[in-house]
Amino acid sequence: MATRKAVAVTPRRFKPYPAYKDSGVEWLGEIPAGWEVKRRKYVAPARISELDVKPDDAVYVGLEHVESWTGRLLLENQPETVNSVVGSFRAGDVLFGKLRPYLAKVARPDFDGVCTSEILPLRPVPECSQSYVMYELLNAPYIRWLDSLTYGTKMPRVSPDQVASSFVGLPPLPEQRAIAAFLDRETARIDALVAKKERLIALLQEQRTALITRAVTKGLDPTVPMKDSGVEWLGEIPAHWGTRQGRYLYRALELAPHEGDGVVTAYRDGRVTLREKRRAEGYTFAIQEIGNQRVRVGDLVIQGMDAFAGAIGVSDSTGKCSPEYLVLDPIHPGTDNRYFAAALRLMAKRGYILVVCNAVRERAPRFRVPEFRNVFLPQPPEPEQRAIATSTGRRRASTPSSPRSARRSTA
Repeated sequence: MATRKAVAVTPRRFKPYPAYKDSGVEWLGEIPAGWEVKRRKYVAPARISELDVKPDDAVYVGLEHVESWTGRLLLENQPETVNSVVGSFRAGDVLFGKLRPYLAKVARPDFDGVCTSEILPLRPVPECSQSYVMYELLNAPYIRWLDSLTYGTKMPRVSPDQVASSFVGLPPLPEQRAIAAFLDRETARIDALVAKKERLIALLQEQRTALITRAVTKGLDPTVPMKDSGVEWLGEIPAHWGTRQGRYLYRALELAPHEGDGVVTAYRDGRVTLREKRRAEGYTFAIQEIGNQRVRVGDLVIQGMDAFAGAIGVSDSTGKCSPEYLVLDPIHPGTDNRYFAAALRLMAKRGYILVVCNAVRERAPRFRVPEFRNVFLPQPPEPEQRAIATSTGRRRASTPSSPRSARRSTA
């Protein structure tokens, strides 16, 4: 009944029930003949009341503490003070996130606590299992149906009444417990496989980073003599390489966008592409577009406000971007943008872009043209630039990605 993300498993073949019946609920479909269909308010009514747990003595649960689609609580980062507490829950309740229900933030605490107003505590009646209610709420068809009822554009949410009036397919209590126990075992097995895969991916990514770092700063020949580059973040480089400031390598482009151009975004994983190729939702769009500039396939692109986190790369698309971006064109023919994108991302990884940026507010550094013009970058001969870029590109493509999607640029 519940869906799990991050790993594919072959579904088991289950023995069918002797008979089924139409539930009368469109999203639910047929259910075993021995099951009931009830409204949720008779299965796990919402607890909307004054606080009966003291905030100072209780664990706080916000939406950020509930992992989507898994039922897991992530409580490591507790706030020092809690100002937005308007609800409480008891051990045995089921917590449901009303805001953006498509995120499927559902949990089953085994402790008393307090929570944000965006969480709806549900208390299963004695004839219902807490674990079964949680898994039943994680049923993908139910989540899709409930999400279709949301109101509000920027902050879509469902009301307690909508949750209370929804229908539940309810087996007898012993069967509820058996279903929940089975799902606990199977999801634990899947979680263990995911954790093992993530550990392997982390090791492979660490190895890839070391290889790319070595290639970008030392070249592909480990036997060449080295020299001190004189650049703090760079260290030693091959003796036949040079270093040059950005002003002597690139010029900033400010081409006018064309009508119909799509939005190009630089992501923190180094990809620069049309948003529609990555994902369409989750962005804030300006009412008026002022100062947009054109990006072409092959341009070196830096997201000025996210450069410190690695939002630097070579565009694979033609489109438009905001004036917060640096769109750069090499001064000298033959310069390989892929190599210098890798060098700039390494500089970001080593924290140097944060050092040279002027922040207009805390945690908002801007890497603009003046800062870029003054930074020193390694400059291998052009054939080596191409060879290094090709080599690091292969290593990057051959490394599996994490189940967690890469963070995107925020501007």
